[in-house]
Amino acid sequence: MSKKKGLSAEEKRTRMMEIFFETKDVFQLKDLEKLASKEKGITAMSVKVVLQSLVDDGMIDCERIGTSNYYWAFSKQSQGMKGLTFQLWEGSQRHANLQKSIEKARIGWQETDEQAMLTKELSSFRNQREQLKAEVEKYRECGPRVVGEICQANKVAKEAAK
Repeated sequence: MSKKKGLSAEEKRTRMMEIFFETKDVFQLKDLEKLASKEKGITAMSVKVVLQSLVDDGMIDCERIGTSNYYWAFSKQSQGMKGLTFQLWEGSQRHANLQKSIEKARIGWQETDEQAMLTKELSSFRNQREQLKAEVEKYRECGPRVVGEICQANKVAKEAAK
């Protein structure tokens, strides 16, 4: 039997933030527990822990009114420093996901003999091209245009000498 793997803490935080930014609403804990488990796959037992970590990081706001706690997070633009914090967190999430993608892409990739041969051949062609460029540069001053200019200068010099 295979055991279903749960969401990581960062995935839970991301999904919880999605709830706030998608709905642009204010919630009580019990409402978030229902919504998060139904729409985002976050277990109701872990919602309070996730919320507290987001409050501690300044990603969402929490206010106690009477006997209830209310949670909210509005758009990044209206939050100033919180918006910047969220952008930084969001960027680090993208970076981590890209790093994981790179690692997955590297797994199983091996250079074949054909690829090694083609890489070596490409390197050889590049070296040959550089040598030919140097040789062309060496003979550039003997090209038809330069020789023509020298001939013209010689004619002018002969006319001036007469």
